Amino acid sequence: MRGLFRWAVNAEFVAADPTNGVNASRPRNEGFRVRTEDEIDRFEAHWPTGSRERLALAILLYTGLRRGDAVKLGRQHIRDGVISMRTEKTGMAVTIPLLPELAEIFAVSKTGDLAFIATVTGTPMTKESFGNWFRDACKAAGVPGSAHGLRKAGATRAANNGATVAQLEAIFGWSGGGMA
Repeated sequence: MRGLFRWAVNAEFVAADPTNGVNASRPRNEGFRVRTEDEIDRFEAHWPTGSRERLALAILLYTGLRRGDAVKLGRQHIRDGVISMRTEKTGMAVTIPLLPELAEIFAVSKTGDLAFIATVTGTPMTKESFGNWFRDACKAAGVPGSAHGLRKAGATRAANNGATVAQLEAIFGWSGGGMA
């Protein structure tokens, strides 16, 4: 509303902005739910190694990329065991170690040419179609959630395995220490 009325005042459609001085507090929430280790295990039990679904899970879990970046990730982003790319949402450069678990999944999975995650015909997926497809894969495996819950699970795993604040920020594209 504020934006609309600011525009209307500037365009001289209204004399004053009725939202000036109005304090609109937003409800607090915890955001996306973190995927549990049990849910990850159930997903992996349902989708075999080598499947597109298992590839998508591994990319989300072992890189911490958001879905918009996960669908763009390809071999061109990996050099000397390090994944490097600029994130879509924030424009932050991320530096992610290519973990052995993810490298193993890449080795046994059919991938697209420029993007690892691809449609059955080999073309890259959009983040929206990927999000819907992955949610359906979760549902088929009997687990709740979305791609973003795996980003949080990956961050939790990294922290529990001793990643420093600086390392978490480099991997997840955070700054200021608050998220880490």
